[in-house]
Parts: sequence; C-alpha cells; structure tokens
Amino acid sequence: MRLVRPTTAGLPLLYTTDRVYAPPVPDPLVAAAIARIVREVKPDVIHAHNWIVNSALPLRRYLDVPIVVTLHDYSHVCATKRMMFMGELVCSGPALSRCIRCTRNHYSGVVGPLTFAANRGGTRRRDRAVDRYLAVSNAVARLNRLDSGRIPYEVVPNFIPDELIGAEPGGPPDGLVSDGYLVFVGDLSLDKGIGALLGAYERLPDHRPPLLVVGRRTADSPSYFPPGVILSEPRAHAEIMRAFAHASFAVLPSTWHDPCPTVVLEAMASGTPVISTPMGGIADMITGGREGVLVPPADPVALHDAIEHLLADGTRRARMGTAAKERAKEFTASRVVPRIEEVYREVVRASLR
Repeated sequence: MRLVRPTTAGLPLLYTTDRVYAPPVPDPLVAAAIARIVREVKPDVIHAHNWIVNSALPLRRYLDVPIVVTLHDYSHVCATKRMMFMGELVCSGPALSRCIRCTRNHYSGVVGPLTFAANRGGTRRRDRAVDRYLAVSNAVARLNRLDSGRIPYEVVPNFIPDELIGAEPGGPPDGLVSDGYLVFVGDLSLDKGIGALLGAYERLPDHRPPLLVVGRRTADSPSYFPPGVILSEPRAHAEIMRAFAHASFAVLPSTWHDPCPTVVLEAMASGTPVISTPMGGIADMITGGREGVLVPPADPVALHDAIEHLLADGTRRARMGTAAKERAKEFTASRVVPRIEEVYREVVRASLR
C-alpha cells in the first residue's frame, strides 16, 4: 500500500475540518503517483472511490484501462458530499443559488463556490471517462442521478467480515446485563439522530432501561443527557460488538441520507434488532417490522413509541434479531466481493471488443 499526500495537504487554510481538503479536480501529486503505479502494475482495471477518480481521469488519454468508480456519498452531484442544505436540512437536489450558498457555508472563504463549480465540471468529465459506477446504496444511486446518466451503474453495498455473523463476543459491557439496556453507536451529532433519541428516551417511564451511548462528540453534540444515559467515548471494535450483541436492541436514528452505515450492519450481524429511519442506505438494510422498526427522521414522539412497544415485546425482539442476522449475511464479504469481481470481468471484456 502506498500513501500519497495530495497537494492541498500543504495548504491547511483550504479546509476547516481534520480531514485534508481534496478538490474535485486532478491533483498533480496524486495523478503522478497513480500514473507511476499504473506503469509498474499494468492493471486490467482502475477502481477508484469518490473524488480521487478525478486524478485518474487524465490517464484515459494514453491508457486503455477501464475505470470503475464506487460512490460512497453524494459527491458526484453535491460539492459538500452530504446532500444536506446548510448542513442541517435534507437537500432536495442541486440548484445553482442554493448550492453556492450551501458550499460557502460548508467550506471556508471562496473555497465553497470554487468547489461547486469544479465539481459541476468534474461530473461531466467523470461521465465521459468512467466505464461503470458502483453505488453503495439505492439512495446513493438515486440522489447522484445515476439513473438519468448514460454510464451503466450497479448498487453494490459496503460489506462486513463474514466472521461477524455468529461471532461469540463475550459478556455484556461492565455494569450492564443481557437484554437489559439499549445502545446507540455513532457520532453524537444531530444528523446521526442523537437529539431525537435523547428526546424519545426522556419520555420513557422512570424505570426505563439504561441507554448506552458510544461515540465521538461533535460541534453540535447535546450538552444535556437524561438520567439513565451511560455516556462513553469511542470503544474498540470488539467492545462495540459486545455492546450490540447483548443489547435489547440498537437505536440508530439517522436524520440524513446516511449512504450505507456499517454500524447498522454490525448491529444486525450481532442478532440485534435495530430501530432506525428509512434514510439513505438504511432502507436497503431494514424492512420495517422484519429486521427492526423504521420511524420518521427527527421525530422523538414516533421514536419513543417504537422504543416503548419493542421494549414490551420480547418475542418480537427475538424474532427481529434472528431476521436481522439472516439479512446481514447479504452484506458480508463472501456475498459482495464476487459481485465487484464480476464487474471487473464485464468492463474488461467490454474494453476488448
């Protein structure tokens, strides 16, 4: 594996988060590194993810190598990649005035409008050079408007290791008992639904079970947590799986179009029902009433009702847990990776015609 630092890594004023700003245009250092790798390896296929493909596109001028792109977010049409207007509201789709305003809010200074303009041009360049798009969920395909483009695409989700299915995770977290607590795992941000969850939890009776909240604080994290909430910093993966496996159920109520949240799959692989929302890729994972319960996003009343009803029905929880584990098998490496390999074979065969 080779680590390549983009040109923008030396320009920290371009970005406002702990992630390096990677613009939707070819990066000279990244493009040169990809060219060296292609000359050395002579691949049959180039498989890129999100905006890094922009640095591979110049290679199509002198190399006849098919390019496959996996879209893990909405960056094909959205310069902020999240399809959220002003970082708070779910966006209805690209529009010039709203996109300029939104990107100016998301990025610092003039970087936002420039990123928007560059990505609009990048969309056209990608559509001319890419041989196949892979979207990690139906929502990613739909909101990136792949169905209206000329490039073939398939929905191929993220995957989890096969060994997560049926793994023996050990006992419940310290101080908790099996089937005696609820669990939330994720950033403590409003778009992950923590606000709605806390509002719903506080409406439960005083004898409510503990709610284990595991995640990283963000700028919009709540400052108040109701009695009964056990707040934890991020934990090791094995501990997370233990927490899922012994919970009565997981509550993961994203309020944005979460593209393909692995945390939902991990809960399901543990045989744990999930209360969530039909947002983004979650709708591909959970059928309401089968593997879990789906409620409207940002609705603490509906979320409270779903939690209360599922707490009262152990038989239903057991049935959903079994269905969740069975459904999670469809998202394991042994099921998903062969689908990606078949795409490779198809684009190579097409390039030889």
